[in-house]
Parts: sequence; C-alpha cells; structure tokens
Amino acid sequence: MPTNTLTLRQKTANILDDNSRYWLSRVINFVIITTIAITVLAIILESEPSLHPKYTKLFKSIDNISLLIFTIEYLCRVWAAPDMPQYKNQSAWRARWIYMRSFHAIIDLLAILPLFLSLFSIDLRFLRVVRLLRIFKLTRYSSAMNTLLLVFKSEARAFFSVIFVLIIVLIISSSCIYLLEHKTQPEAFGSILQSMWWSIVTLATVGYGDVSPVTPMGKLFAGIIMIVGVGLVALPAGLLASGFSEQLHKNKADYRNAIKIALHDGVITPEEHQFLHELQEKYDIDPEDAEAMIQAQLAALRSNNHVCPHCGERLN
Repeated sequence: MPTNTLTLRQKTANILDDNSRYWLSRVINFVIITTIAITVLAIILESEPSLHPKYTKLFKSIDNISLLIFTIEYLCRVWAAPDMPQYKNQSAWRARWIYMRSFHAIIDLLAILPLFLSLFSIDLRFLRVVRLLRIFKLTRYSSAMNTLLLVFKSEARAFFSVIFVLIIVLIISSSCIYLLEHKTQPEAFGSILQSMWWSIVTLATVGYGDVSPVTPMGKLFAGIIMIVGVGLVALPAGLLASGFSEQLHKNKADYRNAIKIALHDGVITPEEHQFLHELQEKYDIDPEDAEAMIQAQLAALRSNNHVCPHCGERLN
C-alpha cells in the first residue's frame, strides 16, 4: 500500500499493480475495465450502417476519451516500470525497455495505436479492427486468460510441432488433390494454392461443401484426408486441455506451499493471510477450496506436533 514515505513513482507502481489491494488501485482497474467494455461495444455498434450516422459524435467522443485514458495508463506504466517488483534489479531505462517488450505492454501500445495511425491516410475499416484489439487489454485482469497464456508459453514447442505437421499435411493434401482433380474441375482445383482451401476445410473437418472432389480417386483421397484430419485437429485441443489442467494443479501446489511457509510458526498472521488471499485471487482458486487447503495443512501440522486437530490441546 502506498504511504507518505514512498516517492511518486513508487506510489504509481503500487497503484498500477494489478494484484494490489489498495482502494485506489481497485478504482483505476474498474475504470479501465469499464472503458475497455464501453469502447469495444461502441466499435461494434459503429459498424452498423443504421447507427453510425446518428451517433457519430458519441462514438467519436467515446473513442477520444478511451484513447486519452489508455495513453495516460501506458505512459504511467512505462514511467513506473523501474519500481515494479519484477524489474527492481534493473536500471531505470533497462527496466522500461524490458517492460515495453512484455506481452501486456505491447497490447497496451496496440490499444493506442489508432491515435498515431489516424495521422496518416489509413483505411477506416482497418482502424476499426485495430481498435478492437483493445479487448486484449482484459487479459491483464483475467486470471483465466493469464493461465491460458502460461499454457501457450509452456507448451510452445509442442504447439509448433503440431503446426509444423499440419502445414506439411496441408501442402501434401493440396498437391495430391490438385493432381487428381484439376483436369475435371479446373475452376476449383486450378492450382495447388487454390486447392489449399479444400484441404484446410477438409483437415479441419468443417466440410462446407462448396468445393468437393468428383473423381473416384479424388473421393478416396478425400476420405483418407478426413480421417487424418480428425486426429490432427484433436492434437492442439488435447495439448491445450492437458496443459491447462497441469497449470491449474501447479497453481494449487504453489498455493499449498505458500500455506506451509505461512504456517511454519503454527500461526497465520494478518499479513500472511492477506498474501494468501491475494495469491488465491491471482490463481483463481475457489474460496472454499482455499479454506479446505488451509484447514488440511493446519490438521497436518497439529497431527505432526501431536496436537488435537479439534481443540488444539497437546496430546500425551
């Protein structure tokens, strides 16, 4: 919590800390989350032809206000980076540079990018899509999204391996269906590049039906690709589910370790209780599960010390 002994930059870093319990930090988080929701909704409604002419001024005002808020937030975060816990061992400029290359900082920069792009002759439809990237700012405030990002990071090699295999199968299937069908359907399979649309749809098991083989060999090959596609498409989903489950177990294990450390003297102090509560929210652990883990650790501690788990009296 910021105090009078802290510098302005330290206070700013504490207030902008997403895990801070300080009331002003909560207010700022609420304002930013609300601004993100309103601006994304405004961008979606703005694309409706019947609404845009009527509420052009309102949409413009929302966009300008949100840009001002996001720009101030971004500049404050960059300025206060040296006092953020993860960068305290770095020099001021190095800390800022490391922060500016982080995932959340890049998202924050993309949120204000339209401000700079509007200075040039950029297509308004492109600007609208860029402005919609602001929705990714919510990842900073979502523990579930942060967990998902950690899963992608930890399973990056496996994901790249699957993508590599998918690309190889895509090229092979496109080439083969081109050889089998291009004479019969030159408008649909006129080149390997054109045939890739059919391969993507078939491998993904979507099956739009807008393009399909008509020759016997083409149909046989399509059947094989469909079977292969079922297995290949399931791989990323399986990796994601497995990684997500492992990360949740790791979060709970980290929380249990934090409880053990807090209970090393047999008592959880108010400061330790506050830390455990913040960790519970960070890891998105259900309050009942968190309480159950604390009680289990207390029972184990009392049992090891020959203390009754019910009344706390020492056993003979």
